[in-house]
Parts: sequence; structure tokens; C-alpha cells
Amino acid sequence: MSEMLRELFGVTKPVIAMAHLPALPGTPRYDPALGVDGMVERVRADLRHLLAGGVDAVMFCNEDDRPYSLRAGLESVSVMTRVVTELRPSDRPFGVDFLWDPMAPMAIAKATGAAFIREVVTGVYESDMGLWAPDAAELYRYRARIDAQSVRVLANITPEFASPLGSRSVADRARSAAVSSLVDAILIAGPMAGAAPERSAIEEAKAAVGDAVPVLLNTGARAETIADFLTVADGVIVGSSLKVDGKTWNPVDPARVRAFMDAVRGARR
Repeated sequence: MSEMLRELFGVTKPVIAMAHLPALPGTPRYDPALGVDGMVERVRADLRHLLAGGVDAVMFCNEDDRPYSLRAGLESVSVMTRVVTELRPSDRPFGVDFLWDPMAPMAIAKATGAAFIREVVTGVYESDMGLWAPDAAELYRYRARIDAQSVRVLANITPEFASPLGSRSVADRARSAAVSSLVDAILIAGPMAGAAPERSAIEEAKAAVGDAVPVLLNTGARAETIADFLTVADGVIVGSSLKVDGKTWNPVDPARVRAFMDAVRGARR
């Protein structure tokens, strides 16, 4: 297991749980009746259940800003910064994810003290947002300019709702992301939020990078299957399966959080 994960999370096979924000101002599903104060309270309720359930870290995400954009609005970044600032846990690490503009979470992380971001920073994809061509060089230079080098980059090389262009294998993309693009962790996702990838994709990425860079399961984790995934993955990011009825847009279900963490603790033993 990567020493970076142990240093950052303090455990083997860490669980990073998603704290999903309602739609932010400036996006189609924003609810003016809920407002920013209501948004804070809604996320606070979810966060309380996640922390009480024993997750190792949380990651704030603008999950309901559908349809997603490749460029963040200033109003969305500012409101998300307020939410994270009010709710950031003081007793465990937290991160930021902004779908899908990597500059936004890096700026929010700098402002709020987040330890990591999750983004797509390498490759070219055909996607629901059209042609998607992230720029790792731009992101890392921006990180240096704002003195945020301590913010770790967890990079998804198999993004949801997208297909990579070209013929490079998962192993090739993992190896180049680790060596050429300097990512701190590699994430393997399924075809959409809440859907698991093939276990073989995690195995392929892990075989390509060895212990140099951790490989985490990024989507589709469930209490019933997490022990098997953690035999190969170095950790997990989980969201949908911790919600009521396992639905992404529902509130967090405390019983599901407890069941998931029980399964993870059993896998760690």
C-alpha cells in the first residue's frame, strides 16, 4: 500500500465518502427556495451520518449540477467554498471534487484547507459534455502558482459518461498518468455514477503501477462487494450505495454507512 495513503488517512484501505451538494447557483437545477443556507443544512445532515458511521475521509462534490460543464462559474465556486468552509470536518481529511473543471476544486482546496481533489486530468474523451481534453500541465502549474502543492490529485483515468479516444490500454494510461502526469492516486470508475468497473480494470492498473501510486475503486462500491474489491484496490471512494435505497440523489442512510464500514473493517482484518 502507498505510504501516501497511510500518511494522509492513517489507515489501510481508506474509505472516502461523498458529501453531495444540491445544485449550485447558476445551474439548471438550483433551488432558490432552498437557497444557500438550506444547502448548507442539507449537506450538514448527510455529513453527520457519514462521520458518525466512521468513514475515513469525506469529499464534497457538486453532484447535482447537471448537465455538467467543463468550465466552472464563479458563483458556483464561491458558494461551494462557503459550504465546504462551514462544514469541513476537523478530525479527519476532506477533499473537493468539481464536475468537471479541475481548476475549481484546486482553488477551493487552497481556500478551505482540503487535502485532496478528485478530477480527470489526463487523456482525451468523447463524453456527455462533448469532446473532453483535460490539461494536466495547466492544473499543476496553477497548483504551483497558488502555493497548493500539498493538495493531492486523485485522478480518474476511466471517467464516467465518457469513452477514451485512442487505443491505449488501462495499463498504458495508468502508467503514463503516474509517471508523466505526476498524479498522486489513480481512480478506476464504472460507466456511470453508482456503477462498478470490472475488477480486471483495477487489477490491470495496479499491475502497471505497482506500489508506486495507489489505485482506488472510484464508483459502484457496495457493502456486499467491497471486500472483494479491496483485495486488489488500495482504497475506495463511495457515494450512491450509502444513500437511502442506494440512489445517488437521496439522503445518506446511516444504516447503509454502518453496514459498509463493517464490511470494510472485515476486509482490513
